[in-house]
Amino acid sequence: MRTKLAAGNWKMNGLKASLSELEGMAEAATGASEVLICPPATLVAAASGAASGDIAIGGQDCHASASGAHTGDVSAGMLKDAGATYVILGHSERRTDHDEHDEDVRAKCEAAWEAGLMVVLCVGESLEEREASNTLDIIGGQLAKSVPDGATGHNLVIAYEPIWAIGTGKVPTTDQIGEVHDFMRARLEKRFGEGVGRSVRLLYGGSVKASNAEEIFAVSNVDGALVGGASLKAADFVPIIEALNAAAS
Repeated sequence: MRTKLAAGNWKMNGLKASLSELEGMAEAATGASEVLICPPATLVAAASGAASGDIAIGGQDCHASASGAHTGDVSAGMLKDAGATYVILGHSERRTDHDEHDEDVRAKCEAAWEAGLMVVLCVGESLEEREASNTLDIIGGQLAKSVPDGATGHNLVIAYEPIWAIGTGKVPTTDQIGEVHDFMRARLEKRFGEGVGRSVRLLYGGSVKASNAEEIFAVSNVDGALVGGASLKAADFVPIIEALNAAAS
Protein backbone atom coordinates (compact mmCIF):
# COMPACT_ATOMS: atom_id res chain seq x y z
CA MET A 1 0.00 0.00 0.00
CA ARG A 2 1.40 3.38 -1.03
CA THR A 3 1.39 6.02 1.71
CA LYS A 4 -0.38 9.17 0.54
CA LEU A 5 1.76 12.31 0.40
CA ALA A 6 0.74 15.94 0.79
CA ALA A 7 3.75 17.99 -0.33
CA GLY A 8 4.00 21.76 -0.05
CA ASN A 9 6.36 23.74 -2.28
CA TRP A 10 6.88 27.22 -0.80
CA LYS A 11 8.92 28.33 -3.82
CA MET A 12 10.60 31.74 -3.22
CA ASN A 13 8.41 32.58 -0.27
CA GLY A 14 8.97 32.58 3.46
CA LEU A 15 11.04 34.10 6.24
CA LYS A 16 11.77 32.71 9.70
CA ALA A 17 8.42 33.99 10.95
CA SER A 18 6.71 31.78 8.35
CA LEU A 19 7.82 28.66 10.20
CA SER A 20 5.06 29.24 12.75
CA GLU A 21 2.71 27.85 10.07
CA LEU A 22 4.24 24.42 10.67
CA GLU A 23 2.68 24.38 14.13
CA GLY A 24 -0.76 24.76 12.59
CA MET A 25 -0.10 21.86 10.24
CA ALA A 26 1.25 19.52 12.89
CA GLU A 27 -2.04 18.05 14.10
CA ALA A 28 -3.28 17.23 10.58
CA ALA A 29 0.12 15.68 9.87
CA THR A 30 -0.55 12.93 12.41
CA GLY A 31 -3.11 11.33 10.09
CA ALA A 32 -2.82 8.50 7.58
CA SER A 33 -0.87 10.58 5.05
CA GLU A 34 2.71 11.83 5.01
CA VAL A 35 3.23 15.61 5.00
CA LEU A 36 6.20 17.31 3.36
CA ILE A 37 7.13 20.99 3.32
CA CYS A 38 9.82 22.30 0.95
CA PRO A 39 10.78 25.82 2.04
CA PRO A 40 13.43 27.99 0.38
CA ALA A 41 17.01 26.84 1.02
CA THR A 42 17.52 29.59 3.61
CA LEU A 43 14.90 27.96 5.84
CA VAL A 44 15.64 24.24 5.43
CA ALA A 45 17.75 23.94 8.59
CA ALA A 46 15.42 26.09 10.68
CA ALA A 47 12.36 24.27 9.36
CA SER A 48 13.93 20.92 10.17
CA GLY A 49 14.38 22.08 13.75
CA ALA A 50 10.92 23.60 14.01
CA ALA A 51 8.88 20.86 12.38
CA SER A 52 7.29 18.11 14.40
CA GLY A 53 8.39 14.57 13.65
CA ASP A 54 5.27 14.14 11.54
CA ILE A 55 6.33 16.77 8.97
CA ALA A 56 9.19 16.02 6.60
CA ILE A 57 11.33 18.84 5.21
CA GLY A 58 12.75 19.01 1.71
CA GLY A 59 14.69 21.24 -0.65
CA GLN A 60 13.41 22.74 -3.89
CA ASP A 61 16.45 21.91 -6.03
CA CYS A 62 20.03 20.71 -5.81
CA HIS A 63 23.17 20.79 -7.93
CA ALA A 64 24.32 17.64 -9.68
CA SER A 65 27.82 17.97 -8.17
CA ALA A 66 28.62 17.14 -4.57
CA SER A 67 30.74 20.29 -4.19
CA GLY A 68 32.75 22.76 -6.24
CA ALA A 69 32.90 26.23 -7.73
CA HIS A 70 29.17 26.71 -8.22
CA THR A 71 28.38 30.04 -6.57
CA GLY A 72 24.85 30.25 -5.23
CA ASP A 73 24.04 26.57 -5.74
CA VAL A 74 23.25 23.97 -3.07
CA SER A 75 24.30 20.34 -3.21
CA ALA A 76 22.17 17.38 -2.22
CA GLY A 77 24.59 16.63 0.61
CA MET A 78 24.15 20.15 1.96
CA LEU A 79 20.37 19.72 2.02
CA LYS A 80 20.75 16.39 3.80
CA ASP A 81 23.14 17.97 6.30
CA ALA A 82 20.61 20.74 6.96
CA GLY A 83 17.93 18.20 7.84
CA ALA A 84 16.15 17.64 4.53
CA THR A 85 14.93 14.18 3.59
CA TYR A 86 13.40 15.11 0.22
CA VAL A 87 14.21 17.35 -2.74
CA ILE A 88 12.00 18.57 -5.60
CA LEU A 89 13.67 18.23 -9.00
CA GLY A 90 12.65 19.12 -12.54
CA HIS A 91 9.94 21.60 -11.58
CA SER A 92 8.67 23.46 -14.65
CA GLU A 93 9.84 26.76 -13.16
CA ARG A 94 13.38 25.38 -12.96
CA ARG A 95 13.14 23.92 -16.46
CA THR A 96 11.89 27.25 -17.85
CA ASP A 97 13.67 29.89 -15.74
CA HIS A 98 17.00 28.05 -15.60
CA ASP A 99 16.88 26.20 -18.91
CA GLU A 100 17.08 22.79 -17.23
CA HIS A 101 16.69 19.80 -19.53
CA ASP A 102 15.80 16.19 -18.81
CA GLU A 103 19.47 15.23 -18.76
CA ASP A 104 20.15 17.87 -16.09
CA VAL A 105 17.27 16.60 -13.99
CA ARG A 106 18.50 13.01 -14.32
CA ALA A 107 21.98 13.98 -13.09
CA LYS A 108 20.52 15.86 -10.14
CA CYS A 109 18.32 12.90 -9.30
CA GLU A 110 21.35 10.60 -9.18
CA ALA A 111 23.14 13.09 -6.92
CA ALA A 112 20.15 13.27 -4.60
CA TRP A 113 19.96 9.51 -4.34
CA GLU A 114 23.67 9.35 -3.60
CA ALA A 115 23.10 11.77 -0.72
CA GLY A 116 20.19 9.72 0.61
CA LEU A 117 17.36 12.05 -0.38
CA MET A 118 13.95 11.05 -1.67
CA VAL A 119 13.27 12.80 -5.00
CA VAL A 120 9.98 14.39 -6.01
CA LEU A 121 10.48 14.57 -9.76
CA CYS A 122 8.16 16.86 -11.72
CA VAL A 123 6.82 16.35 -15.22
CA GLY A 124 4.21 18.30 -17.15
CA GLU A 125 3.13 19.76 -20.46
CA SER A 126 2.54 23.32 -21.65
CA LEU A 127 -0.84 24.60 -22.81
CA GLU A 128 0.35 24.48 -26.43
CA GLU A 129 1.38 20.84 -26.02
CA ARG A 130 -1.96 20.00 -24.39
CA GLU A 131 -3.93 21.67 -27.17
CA ALA A 132 -1.84 19.82 -29.77
CA SER A 133 -2.76 16.51 -28.06
CA ASN A 134 0.91 15.86 -27.27
CA THR A 135 0.52 15.49 -23.51
CA LEU A 136 1.30 11.77 -23.22
CA ASP A 137 4.24 12.01 -25.63
CA ILE A 138 5.71 14.84 -23.56
CA ILE A 139 5.17 13.04 -20.24
CA GLY A 140 6.54 9.79 -21.62
CA GLY A 141 9.67 11.51 -22.88
CA GLN A 142 10.27 13.29 -19.58
CA LEU A 143 9.89 10.05 -17.63
CA ALA A 144 12.26 8.19 -19.95
CA LYS A 145 14.97 10.85 -19.91
CA SER A 146 14.65 12.37 -16.41
CA VAL A 147 14.29 9.23 -14.29
CA PRO A 148 17.56 7.29 -13.82
CA ASP A 149 17.80 3.53 -13.61
CA GLY A 150 17.50 2.32 -10.05
CA ALA A 151 14.22 4.04 -9.24
CA THR A 152 12.12 2.50 -6.48
CA GLY A 153 9.23 3.52 -4.30
CA HIS A 154 11.79 4.25 -1.59
CA ASN A 155 13.70 6.91 -3.52
CA LEU A 156 11.28 8.40 -6.05
CA VAL A 157 7.96 10.24 -6.19
CA ILE A 158 6.61 11.53 -9.51
CA ALA A 159 4.55 14.73 -9.59
CA TYR A 160 2.44 15.55 -12.63
CA GLU A 161 2.12 19.32 -12.88
CA PRO A 162 0.57 20.61 -16.10
CA ILE A 163 2.41 23.89 -16.62
CA TRP A 164 -0.75 25.67 -17.70
CA ALA A 165 -2.46 24.85 -14.39
CA ILE A 166 0.28 26.04 -12.01
CA GLY A 167 -0.86 29.13 -10.16
CA THR A 168 -3.53 29.91 -12.77
CA GLY A 169 -6.60 28.54 -11.08
CA LYS A 170 -7.15 26.27 -14.08
CA VAL A 171 -7.38 22.57 -13.29
CA PRO A 172 -7.56 19.66 -15.75
CA THR A 173 -10.69 17.57 -15.64
CA THR A 174 -10.56 14.47 -13.48
CA ASP A 175 -10.58 12.40 -16.67
CA GLN A 176 -7.49 14.27 -17.93
CA ILE A 177 -5.70 13.82 -14.60
CA GLY A 178 -6.61 10.15 -14.51
CA GLU A 179 -5.42 9.57 -18.07
CA VAL A 180 -1.97 10.98 -17.28
CA HIS A 181 -1.62 9.19 -13.93
CA ASP A 182 -2.69 5.85 -15.38
CA PHE A 183 -0.24 6.40 -18.25
CA MET A 184 2.62 7.17 -15.85
CA ARG A 185 1.84 4.08 -13.77
CA ALA A 186 1.88 1.90 -16.87
CA ARG A 187 5.18 3.37 -18.07
CA LEU A 188 6.82 2.84 -14.69
CA GLU A 189 5.60 -0.76 -14.52
CA LYS A 190 6.84 -1.46 -18.03
CA ARG A 191 10.31 -0.04 -17.35
CA PHE A 192 10.93 -1.10 -13.75
CA GLY A 193 8.63 -4.06 -13.30
CA GLU A 194 5.22 -4.35 -11.74
CA GLY A 195 6.44 -4.29 -8.14
CA VAL A 196 8.55 -1.14 -8.41
CA GLY A 197 6.14 0.49 -10.84
CA ARG A 198 3.29 0.15 -8.40
CA SER A 199 5.34 1.34 -5.43
CA VAL A 200 6.24 4.79 -6.78
CA ARG A 201 3.83 7.44 -5.55
CA LEU A 202 2.23 9.70 -8.16
CA LEU A 203 1.18 13.20 -7.12
CA TYR A 204 -0.94 15.76 -8.91
CA GLY A 205 0.02 19.44 -8.76
CA GLY A 206 -1.48 22.56 -10.28
CA SER A 207 -3.96 24.85 -8.50
CA VAL A 208 -4.83 22.26 -5.84
CA LYS A 209 -6.93 23.79 -3.08
CA ALA A 210 -9.38 22.77 -0.39
CA SER A 211 -12.36 23.10 -2.71
CA ASN A 212 -11.09 20.58 -5.30
CA ALA A 213 -8.81 18.33 -3.25
CA GLU A 214 -11.37 15.64 -2.45
CA GLU A 215 -12.36 15.27 -6.10
CA ILE A 216 -8.73 15.08 -7.26
CA PHE A 217 -7.76 12.54 -4.59
CA ALA A 218 -10.52 10.21 -5.78
CA VAL A 219 -8.89 9.91 -9.23
CA SER A 220 -7.17 6.66 -10.19
CA ASN A 221 -3.47 6.49 -9.30
CA VAL A 222 -3.41 9.90 -7.58
CA ASP A 223 -1.43 9.31 -4.38
CA GLY A 224 -1.42 12.91 -3.16
CA ALA A 225 -0.56 16.41 -4.26
CA LEU A 226 2.31 18.82 -4.77
CA VAL A 227 0.83 22.12 -3.63
CA GLY A 228 2.21 25.60 -4.23
CA GLY A 229 0.54 28.73 -2.90
CA ALA A 230 -2.04 26.86 -0.84
CA SER A 231 0.75 25.31 1.25
CA LEU A 232 2.07 28.61 2.59
CA LYS A 233 -0.60 28.97 5.27
CA ALA A 234 -1.83 26.26 7.61
CA ALA A 235 -5.40 27.48 7.16
CA ASP A 236 -5.19 26.66 3.44
CA PHE A 237 -3.03 23.53 3.58
CA VAL A 238 -4.65 21.70 6.49
CA PRO A 239 -7.96 21.10 4.64
CA ILE A 240 -5.98 19.58 1.77
CA ILE A 241 -4.09 17.31 4.18
CA GLU A 242 -7.37 16.32 5.83
CA ALA A 243 -8.92 15.50 2.45
CA LEU A 244 -5.95 13.27 1.68
CA ASN A 245 -6.16 11.62 5.10
CA ALA A 246 -9.79 10.83 4.37
CA ALA A 247 -8.89 9.37 1.00
CA ALA A 248 -6.21 7.22 2.63
CA SER A 249 -8.47 5.79 5.31
